Amino acid sequence: EVKTKKPQTVKYGLNHVTTLIENKQAKLVVIAHDVDPIELVCWLPALCRKKDVPYCIIKGKSRLGQLVHKKSVSCIALTSVTKEDQKDLETLASNFKAQFNDNAEVRRRWGGGIMGIKSQHVTQRREKAIQIEQAKKLGLQIA
Repeated sequence: EVKTKKPQTVKYGLNHVTTLIENKQAKLVVIAHDVDPIELVCWLPALCRKKDVPYCIIKGKSRLGQLVHKKSVSCIALTSVTKEDQKDLETLASNFKAQFNDNAEVRRRWGGGIMGIKSQHVTQRREKAIQIEQAKKLGLQIA
């Protein structure tokens, strides 16, 4: 009997990919941008960052589906590759880590940054109180 090695396949399916990330078996995670409802995958980047797994977001869940011969797939994970492709995987992983995992700008730009009128008044009151406090401290230090 000839011993055959386990074939290297692309893992897909949200639950399966999640367990691979949690067990740190995933080497690279690819997430589709047009998943509906988006709440299915919106927590995946945070999990990947926490577990230090490189991830990327690409256009089209149907493109991911073509990889695994399905109509559409929300996310896929690579767990192992052949020896020849190991270097390519490492370069991809380092590039994606720089673009997505370590990019603080992506996380910082969530909201519109426009506060409501009540919040604006509250912050103005706070700033005014801080200025009055600073003036009192300066007044005490001079005297």
